[in-house]
Amino acid sequence: MASRQTHHLRGYLFALFATVLWSGNFIIARGLSGDLSPISLSFYRWSVAVLVFLPFSIRQFIVDFSTLMKHKLYICINALLGISIFNTLIYRAGHTTTAQNLSMIAIIFPVFIVLISVIFFKEKISIRKIAGIIIVFTGATLLVNKGQISNVLNMDFVVGDFWMLLASLIFAIYSILLNFRPEGLRLIPFQLSTYILGLVFLTPFYLYEQISSPQIPFDYGSHVFIAVLYAGIFASMSAFVLWNKAISYIGPVKTGMMYYSLPVFSFIEAYFFLDETIHLYSILCLILIVTGILLAVVQSTRNT
Repeated sequence: MASRQTHHLRGYLFALFATVLWSGNFIIARGLSGDLSPISLSFYRWSVAVLVFLPFSIRQFIVDFSTLMKHKLYICINALLGISIFNTLIYRAGHTTTAQNLSMIAIIFPVFIVLISVIFFKEKISIRKIAGIIIVFTGATLLVNKGQISNVLNMDFVVGDFWMLLASLIFAIYSILLNFRPEGLRLIPFQLSTYILGLVFLTPFYLYEQISSPQIPFDYGSHVFIAVLYAGIFASMSAFVLWNKAISYIGPVKTGMMYYSLPVFSFIEAYFFLDETIHLYSILCLILIVTGILLAVVQSTRNT
């Protein structure tokens, strides 16, 4: 009994640590908004991730190369959505909205999954799910309008919140595609392939940006360099490893539940590192969003 409890505890801790590492990515998105463009930050992040991940995965990549080539279109689409577009949109959103808002909107993606499943896969939707979706979008609407009903009527909002909503939609599509990963396509080679291809897709945009409006090279001893290393190593590879370890210990459902704690860590980090004020409306919107997600996504014990 004790060993089983220890087993579960490790799983929850792995999931929690992964979530903490991911929460830091939103601090970077906001904190570096004045130092690097979204394209540059995304390019540097995935350059680091590829360099760090390569030694651990190159052998499996070579062995599975023929399998990877067989599914190249599937891998390309996943790389474009999950690596290139999704992360760049987060960094774009960070230029105009807070890290708190980024993290709260990020956890909405399961609701988009439900909506996509209903519209495109004709999945049945219950009253419980409909109620959950309404609550989530009520929370999100109040959030992007700073808790003011008058702002909703006047269409007074921050554009970064809508970039982040688009990022969440992209991540939902990416997550659905992951469910269709072909048999025989192993996780590690697949992951390395998406990292490399995501970087390849970013490269022409990065080069164009550097040629058309070159940025001053950042100081390699600066906070920018440390943040890029964090994003490339901890928010990419380390979080991925911890998350998959958690799934092996406690399963995907319980692991996924831990992801909804992400805004809590982002709130704390944003307060200490970015001097962001934690508003009452932000906490209320977070409660609405998490409540709605639990209603829309999590099955009842009887159904489970």
